[in-house]
Amino acid sequence: MNVGDIIFQLMSFLILLGIPLAIIFIFRAARRKRNNRLDRIEEKLDQLLAEKEPKNKGE
Repeated sequence: MNVGDIIFQLMSFLILLGIPLAIIFIFRAARRKRNNRLDRIEEKLDQLLAEKEPKNKGE
């Protein structure tokens, strides 16, 4: 066996392993970003509802 063959096989294996891992990482990052956005929207809605409630109770 040549050292070059071993290096080539290791690099090929790492690339084959890296592609699915990269896809999973990108998917999780996008999901986390969407969840953070939804959390911010929910907080804003809660804040708006809390501001509106006391006005309605006084009327």
